[in-house]
Amino acid sequence: MAKLKTTVNKVKCISSEDCVESAPGVFRLDAEGKSEVYNPAGAPDAAIMAAARACPAKAIIVVDEETGTQLFPPLKK
Repeated sequence: MAKLKTTVNKVKCISSEDCVESAPGVFRLDAEGKSEVYNPAGAPDAAIMAAARACPAKAIIVVDEETGTQLFPPLKK
């Protein structure tokens, strides 16, 4: 599996908690009620990608650290 770098765009986050439900070992809500990555290795890559896809605001960014390729959300061409 790829080594993933997962971040949350706090400006886009709408606090839906879908990411927390999908990957509670990786995501939690911070003091402002916005999602944050507290344990980047807290779930398998597939669960992290599922959490990113579940975000209605597309606020979760997943990058393959080895290649620098943004896996989600896909970059517009």
